[in-house]
Amino acid sequence: MLAVTILGNNSALPAFDRHPTAQVVTLDDQLFLVDCGEGTQMQMAKYRIRRSRINHIFISHLHGDHYFGLIGLITSMGLLGREHDMHLYGPAQLKELIDMQLRVADTTLPFALHFHPLQEGLIANEDKFRVFCFKVSHRIPCWGFRFEQKRAPRRILPEKAIDMGVPAAFFDKLKWGEDYTTKAGLLIKNESVTMAAPSPLSYAYSADTMYDENIIDKIKGVNLLYHETTYLKDLADRAIKRFHCTTEQAATIAGKAAVGRLIIGHFSSKYEVLSEFENEARAVFSNTDLALEGVTYRVLGS
Repeated sequence: MLAVTILGNNSALPAFDRHPTAQVVTLDDQLFLVDCGEGTQMQMAKYRIRRSRINHIFISHLHGDHYFGLIGLITSMGLLGREHDMHLYGPAQLKELIDMQLRVADTTLPFALHFHPLQEGLIANEDKFRVFCFKVSHRIPCWGFRFEQKRAPRRILPEKAIDMGVPAAFFDKLKWGEDYTTKAGLLIKNESVTMAAPSPLSYAYSADTMYDENIIDKIKGVNLLYHETTYLKDLADRAIKRFHCTTEQAATIAGKAAVGRLIIGHFSSKYEVLSEFENEARAVFSNTDLALEGVTYRVLGS
């Protein structure tokens, strides 16, 4: 299962009860935090995101609306007694900033914080998932991320599994292809109590960027794409000057990359009503939705 929960969907200035960029990506049993604008941990509490389950944080670039909430979140995790490791991925200078903030506050975290500087290509590679990083076109160095299942979990046939003596406590291992041996020594083959897995799922987060077709190959064919749309199409000139995108431009990228679904966000604070963003984008790429705070966008395997 793949899901994206929006915690913040606005651009630099919080406005109209919209917050700076942050979102949580759920990929099976893994939770990833992508960007961490100010107010992120308050939004996590509001929408009941279990911060203890987040072991990987990805920061796209060092504009404040994408990382000013990070030091607060990290130190709160420490105050709450977190002990398991955290992996932080971000521009190289971010490590200096975090180290300085912890040092001047005389704070020692009770958990290991592993920093991974962003670079083009594969940046995280674990048993069930991998994450790729790619450059986007913004005023300062900025990056996007592509999250992929390595393989989707198999589908369990619960009644058949129980009838054959497989306890429910073993079901999670069945999902990942393991066979079960009963106490009597009978081997229950995985394929006899499960169905083949659907195709692996994928999600791309493009971060702040002007229109850039160079990212198309990096995001091609993902099930779900998040792309910024700071402005409506009538402000295309302003978007270029500020290294951002319009509704039509984001939708055009989605179409050329043949993605399954597009969600758009990073709305300028000049707009109170967002419906026209959806209208303009859908005129170009019909399967588009607004990235609304508190909403979870799910993709189920097929």
